[in-house]
Amino acid sequence: MKKVERYFYPAVFTYETGQEIAVVFPDLKCATSGINDDDALLSARELLGCVLNGLEEDGEEIPSPTPLSEVDTQPNERAVLVDVYMPSVRQAHINRSVNRTVTLPAWLNAAALERNINFSQVLQDALKSQLHLG
Repeated sequence: MKKVERYFYPAVFTYETGQEIAVVFPDLKCATSGINDDDALLSARELLGCVLNGLEEDGEEIPSPTPLSEVDTQPNERAVLVDVYMPSVRQAHINRSVNRTVTLPAWLNAAALERNINFSQVLQDALKSQLHLG
């Protein structure tokens, strides 16, 4: 199945005095917020990518977006069409980092710190070598 490159979904931006802008995706039943229009749009785009990527990864059905002209809004709301470019979202999720705790002898830790060793890079290189991954 060919994956969709770009999705477009309507979001409802709600404006209340003294509060962040609430953003709801009615078709996806998820929400976020932002301190201003730019922040709200960026948060909406990030959420949209995460939700759709999760649905794709889980093999769930992606709901059809409601046409922007059919989204109901109140006087303090506006409907906004939000898009997300999925190839970059998918790639980010493939390469996301995870934290691991490691235990080292104190003398080895001190020697590495003294030489400004990047612990994460050394561990990644060692694991790739050990696993014959290049």
